[in-house]
Amino acid sequence: MTAAPSLVDTSSAQRPPKLGLGTWAYDRGEFVPAHAPRLPLSTQGLHYGTAVFEGIRAYRSHGGLQLFRAHEHYARLLRGCRMLRITGIPSTVEELVDITVELMRRNAHDGDVYVRPVAHKLSLLPGTPPGVCLAGVSDALSLTTFGYPTAGDVQEVRCALSAWRRPSRDALPVQAKIAGGYVTSALACDEARAAGYDDAILLDRSGNVAEATTANVFAVRDGVLVTPPATGDLLPGITRDTVITLCREAGTTVLEHPLTPVDLYTADEVFLTSTGKEVASVIELSGRAVGSGTAGPVAARVAALYRTATTGQDRAADRPRWLTAVTEFHQPHHPSTLSERTDG
Repeated sequence: MTAAPSLVDTSSAQRPPKLGLGTWAYDRGEFVPAHAPRLPLSTQGLHYGTAVFEGIRAYRSHGGLQLFRAHEHYARLLRGCRMLRITGIPSTVEELVDITVELMRRNAHDGDVYVRPVAHKLSLLPGTPPGVCLAGVSDALSLTTFGYPTAGDVQEVRCALSAWRRPSRDALPVQAKIAGGYVTSALACDEARAAGYDDAILLDRSGNVAEATTANVFAVRDGVLVTPPATGDLLPGITRDTVITLCREAGTTVLEHPLTPVDLYTADEVFLTSTGKEVASVIELSGRAVGSGTAGPVAARVAALYRTATTGQDRAADRPRWLTAVTEFHQPHHPSTLSERTDG
């Protein structure tokens, strides 16, 4: 499936970007007004958390709007779908990228965009008894887009070590973004914010650092970056991989090694990475200042490297698929060939 390009208003580059839901959504094979989709009250993904999702960013630069590492995000989504026996959706990365590009062109966002695809279990098929199950249940895919301007500079966040522990990989497939698993993150985040912090960092069952509620953790000591190994009880984030790749290319040593809370307390810097947060500097941890108590120089350099990659200023030959063009300025208009529903 190949999505046809749509008209882009080049004057949008001069308007302030808007935060909010796009006009159109993709739901169960069709493009529909974003307010139109309605799920049955018996939706299995809602009842049991049997869904997988992704968060994908698109960045607007002088050349247009480009998705960042969409192929890797959708490859991970499909791996999660295999885990949950979700088969009744577009089954290739290219199909999913094409749908996303077409949806974003329809919504014509005037700035940076956040994309949220969700694949989930929908309804019991005839003959399937009620209860928690994966087989005998239909599947669905929905996508929404949000205007979501990037923070630009390194964010500063205050974190607490959470009393909640990250589920172990033998209790939950932590390598996938399984919706039900984020209850733990919600509890930890709520606990932290109730205590006046911005976010929480969770430990694993062994007492080592796992991750923040929706981000990976890096510590800096003597210019060396250390992050918990991907074999631990954490989601090996695509932003995490991006940062490791860019830093190693720039000559910075990055080690994947277990971290303890003491390692974070005594680090020169601690920062978080995720699609939503990008690069965020942890300036306080459970009432203790981290390093100087302000965003450090290493986090700032990492954020600058990340910015050059996401906006297309970094055109490394060995990663041509990191960026997927959504719109280019002065594009001609062609009618879409994909299905569309407007009646809700």
